[in-house]
Amino acid sequence: MHIRNEEKLTEFAQRHPNTQSALNRWRELMEQENFGSIVELREKFPHADPVRVKVHRRQSIGVRASLEATVTIFNIGGNKARLIASVQYQSQRVTIHEVLTHAAYDKWDRRI
Repeated sequence: MHIRNEEKLTEFAQRHPNTQSALNRWRELMEQENFGSIVELREKFPHADPVRVKVHRRQSIGVRASLEATVTIFNIGGNKARLIASVQYQSQRVTIHEVLTHAAYDKWDRRI
């Protein structure tokens, strides 16, 4: 799979060095595989969970539309971090939205 926004992994690892190896391992596994569905993804990442979120997009000046989408939440490093990503199985793309500590994830408002 092709990973977008990889810099978010590096930025998070710089702030939380104890997650570096787990984030690198996640990246390696994602880049090596082609997943066709959440079922296949869970064979490598058993604790990956699909979650509905709100997506805010600006349609025109001053107008915002609120849509819903599904993202996948990955538990990284034995719950040291939560990685929030959109997985497009057909195009084999993963877009990283956020990487959060477990505590920050508990406060996350489910918006991307």
